[in-house]
Amino acid sequence: MKQSLRLGRVAGIPVGAHWSTLLIVLLIGGVLASTVLPQAIPGQPPGRYWVVAAFTAILFLASLLGHELAHALVARRRGVPVTSITLWLLGGVTEFAGESRTPRDEFRIAVAGPLVSLILGAVFFLAATLLAGPALVVAAVRWLALMNGVLAVFNMLPGAPLDGGRVLHAVLWRRTGDRARADRAASRSGQGLGMALIAVGAAQLVLAAWTGGLWMMLIGWFLVSAARGEGMIRAAQEGLKGWRVRDVMTPSPDVAPAWQDVDDFITTTALRSRQSVFPVVDFAGGSAGVLTLQALTAVAPERRHDLRIAALARPLTPEHLMSPDDDASRILERSASSGELMAVVTEAGHVVGMVTKADFTRALQQAVLRTMTEPEHAPDARPGQPGEPLRDGPGG
Repeated sequence: MKQSLRLGRVAGIPVGAHWSTLLIVLLIGGVLASTVLPQAIPGQPPGRYWVVAAFTAILFLASLLGHELAHALVARRRGVPVTSITLWLLGGVTEFAGESRTPRDEFRIAVAGPLVSLILGAVFFLAATLLAGPALVVAAVRWLALMNGVLAVFNMLPGAPLDGGRVLHAVLWRRTGDRARADRAASRSGQGLGMALIAVGAAQLVLAAWTGGLWMMLIGWFLVSAARGEGMIRAAQEGLKGWRVRDVMTPSPDVAPAWQDVDDFITTTALRSRQSVFPVVDFAGGSAGVLTLQALTAVAPERRHDLRIAALARPLTPEHLMSPDDDASRILERSASSGELMAVVTEAGHVVGMVTKADFTRALQQAVLRTMTEPEHAPDARPGQPGEPLRDGPGG
């Protein structure tokens, strides 16, 4: 998930906030200031409600961060690299650069977040019980206790991508020994859970005219979409198991020399190529970014003679540079922020290929065909390059 604002690092882990975080802060603050706090402690000045509501909303975001940080720290301790933590509209997302090696590791990572939320809920409850401060502050702390408890319980519902879905996945993985089967079950459970929430939310909206049903429907829609997407990614990773980037990439693509002027490149390459994106190379043949047809069309004709390709090149982050021998399924984890291009493939410092979304889609479709074909007709074949026969399976 792209971050609109980098907040800093916690325990060495980058923490950011998606722009939608502002919406949840405003929503929580507004509900607290206009409804929850006035009903709990009536008769206070409006400004006081808003000040307490603002601090409460910030503390709730801190609670969400604590929940995600628990996942991240346990994952790192179990050998799973953590890329970042991002807060957004519906909570937080911890992004990993790998997967759990065992069901036990996955179980521990999954339960860490809800456990911290329960602990925070208990701490806030004790504080509200023992606190001898203003009644308005006590009411806010009591609300934080309730919300952390709700957060823990909701996240333990058994469906992907919730923590409970991870727990279900770990249990099924341990019981069956089949990770792919556990993936499918967790995905189906998440989709079913999401559909149930949508139905309940719609019923509340229609029968009780309760606008909170809209929020429940939004959460249900998110669960259905996320569970379905996660299931597709897992299926793709399983289908590409054992394949290398060289089996998926377009070899020897047309490249854009960084020193070439735009007019010359358009004439000699862009107008003749079937590519919509071009790896940019330096004098040594190494990667110097990426150039798109869209960027070329934005250049006025009178400027093309004086402008070099380097001026139009979009830099690539390290995760978009891959080796021919990298695991092809890792491409899914490096989904490009650069449009059509998913990865530039380099070997010995030279660009030798690229992977576009079309390349990857073709590979996935061939993987599906492979699983649907009888073994004697297609012995674990990987996709061949255009014009090549299909080669033997991994290692062949």
